[in-house]
Amino acid sequence: MVGSFIVPPETTLTENPPLGFHFMVNFLVGGVVPNLLDIRFQKVSGISAEIETTDIREGGENIFRHRLPNYVTYNNLILERGMVIGSPLNVEFNVAMSTMEFAPSNVLVILLNADSIPVAGWLFQRAYPVKWSISDLDANNNAIVIDTMELAYARFQSLRI
Repeated sequence: MVGSFIVPPETTLTENPPLGFHFMVNFLVGGVVPNLLDIRFQKVSGISAEIETTDIREGGENIFRHRLPNYVTYNNLILERGMVIGSPLNVEFNVAMSTMEFAPSNVLVILLNADSIPVAGWLFQRAYPVKWSISDLDANNNAIVIDTMELAYARFQSLRI
């Protein structure tokens, strides 16, 4: 028992929470092994879900309200990395953006510990590109060009690893 919470037997408490700098991203497309060019990203953001609610006021009583759940909304998944020349993922994004033909795929984000062992994971289902950009090109700046890819998806779930 931790505080007033009961810890399930399969859960272990560690002294240090996992660090967020060692992770990989897998695009799961029809049983094909993920391309090694397309699993390494510098940053992943947008992993969140929110339940939208509706307020219902009680008849005749203006001081009471009930908040009822409606549906779950998700932020877009945002992936950032140094530009990779010859990346199949960049080709897929280009096809989607120029032809409006989408091939939704599942995306698996895995958080790794210092020994590269998975400690957490999130599965994004039926993801497709909605935005793509590169960082500014600036002759006065000696910085790596960053690809930013934004994906919408039907739902996501946390995986028990």
